[in-house]
Amino acid sequence: MTARSRPTWLALKYLVAAAACLAVTPFATPIGSADSPGGFTGIDGGKFAAGWTAAVDGPQPYRGIAPDLAVPITMSDGTVLKADIIHPAQDGRVADGKRPVILQMQGYGKLPILIGQALLDIPGIKDVLLPWAGSLNIPGVGLDGIFDLSRQLDAGAVQAAAQDWALAHAGYTLVQVDLRGTGSSAGAWQVFGDREKQDTAEVIDWITRQPWSDGNVGTMGVSFTAITALQATAHKPPGLKAVFAYEGSGDIFNDIAGPGGAVGVGFLVPWLIGVNAAKMIPDIEGLLVGRFDPAQELQWLKDRLANPATLVDKVVNGYTAMAPEQLTQSTKDLLDPNSEFRRGLKTDATAITTPTFMVGAWFDIFGDTPTQTFNAIPLPGEQKKLIMGDGYHVGSGVAGFGKPGMPPRLDVLQRAWFDHWLRGIDNGIDEYNPLTVKQQGGAWTDAPEFPRDEITYRRMYLDDISSGTSANSRFDGGLSATPRQAGVRDATVAPGLLSLCGRDVARIAAGVPAIIEACAEDSRIWENDGLTFTSNPVGAATKISGPVAVHLNAVHDAADGYWVATLNDVAPDGSSREIATGQLVASLRQIDEANSTKSANGDYTRPAYFLDLGRRERTVPGDPVALDVALTPIDAVLQPGHRLRVDVYASNFPKGLPILPVLVDSGLRAQHVRLDPAAPSWVNVPLSTDIPE
Repeated sequence: MTARSRPTWLALKYLVAAAACLAVTPFATPIGSADSPGGFTGIDGGKFAAGWTAAVDGPQPYRGIAPDLAVPITMSDGTVLKADIIHPAQDGRVADGKRPVILQMQGYGKLPILIGQALLDIPGIKDVLLPWAGSLNIPGVGLDGIFDLSRQLDAGAVQAAAQDWALAHAGYTLVQVDLRGTGSSAGAWQVFGDREKQDTAEVIDWITRQPWSDGNVGTMGVSFTAITALQATAHKPPGLKAVFAYEGSGDIFNDIAGPGGAVGVGFLVPWLIGVNAAKMIPDIEGLLVGRFDPAQELQWLKDRLANPATLVDKVVNGYTAMAPEQLTQSTKDLLDPNSEFRRGLKTDATAITTPTFMVGAWFDIFGDTPTQTFNAIPLPGEQKKLIMGDGYHVGSGVAGFGKPGMPPRLDVLQRAWFDHWLRGIDNGIDEYNPLTVKQQGGAWTDAPEFPRDEITYRRMYLDDISSGTSANSRFDGGLSATPRQAGVRDATVAPGLLSLCGRDVARIAAGVPAIIEACAEDSRIWENDGLTFTSNPVGAATKISGPVAVHLNAVHDAADGYWVATLNDVAPDGSSREIATGQLVASLRQIDEANSTKSANGDYTRPAYFLDLGRRERTVPGDPVALDVALTPIDAVLQPGHRLRVDVYASNFPKGLPILPVLVDSGLRAQHVRLDPAAPSWVNVPLSTDIPE
């Protein structure tokens, strides 16, 4: 090791030991083949998979790393961002030559990530401890939910999320940059604003001009950093050649911040607290490696004091203002689709021209948009890929990846993607199946397209004919392909707190509550607070593929209301597993027709709302109003003997909580689904075959 690199490496070792106790933001652990149609491989990668795995698990050209920490990068407006650069090392020094670069624009602070990377690099962690944890599975002891999470630890998910130093051993230079206003970078946190996207483009340009870069840059990340990886495409920097986004979002507002007009407080509030706390950690790295610039740090401190709690004031205002007039303009911008803030939360997938690999999950906090983003990217299947698991934000349901007949490990797929698009290696990853999904209630499959071409959208009507399957719900009704409602009848539901034991709370809490299987895998407790409408059992396996919409003829006792609808798979033993979910504030029901989709029968498949306070329409107590509730897209199978169920609720805390002016107008009073043969309620559901009457 040269004199130049030794102090940096020793500093890193001491940094890991000392700072592990100081980091306020935990390291986020996301915790036989046949060719598919179109000439792509099956889900296991076919003849190419062994080569992809060998490239990761076999001998690597470099055995060490040479870290260069707390590197300042000055943006065009003078703001200084801080970067950690991990170079491949040969004989203890930075390896000669130019190499491709993998960039992660970090919002949680690169210090906690650096600690996580170092821990992951300890001998025995990846090759012994993670496989051992992934092998744990003791059925029948009531801990299946825990093992569902732990069994994902040997699927390459941790490595794919953490920017594993194994990529440096393979010959990539790794760069972690704190976003402006976060970590050790100066400025005010932009929360995905256009200046933030411009920063990313400028960082990529800076990378391409460094002597150790060959000009080819890939972006990667998980969750927060997966979003920044996708948004790196916004300014089309010439050096950007590949994206690998694990559990990212194409539209943060509709995914989590305010879907249907209700704020995702269960995630948003802890997330804001975490990011705002992490950005207050001073530049410990710079101090340890001799790059502590007093002038830069003084500016960092001034910026933090000027903006200590980004967005928190808006959340507080939203839940303390009794009327819309008491909302500040910045808070109103959250509910203005034309505001700069709202526009910044969305990635324009139609403009993505960079080869992009995405990994998501049906019940990820960002599970609403991946299929829509995939479909919108104007690239051929060779240049875009999507894997959708039946899981949550922690792990995404990738247990078994790397096993026979399953998709390759995520770190294997990630490495193959970068090898192909950054190095030009003809390794066949472009021939990997473009769309790989875990069907809820079924198996991992390839899908030629989403929705699947064998489905047809069908109305199924809600009625008051008891199904005899949901005795504990507030109303046990039927669900049928033909209208059966004979007279007018109200099914009444009121706000409650049993949503705390439902799959939606597992979703908003990143999947951690999923260890309680009685809640995450069975809605019967939550259904005590709701209305249920259940079909007859299917006689053969029935596919459901695509977005779902529930049309309600609703009556309110107040000037507003909040509706939640879920689609459930009901097993012969009575257990009710939620497979799709949606919500809508009644006064924000106006639909943006230009951005909505409908099926051939004329019903909405994906109603898009303006979610604009300026278009708010209060309800008239006692008068019916038509509501179309958009549910998350799904790919599922009802097995023989299973039933389809629509659940309807009047609350969904903590996944969704309307702002205080809405709650005041609603009075938290009871709400009614008016079952009226002249104005029926239904679900527009994409089925492969009719469900028996």
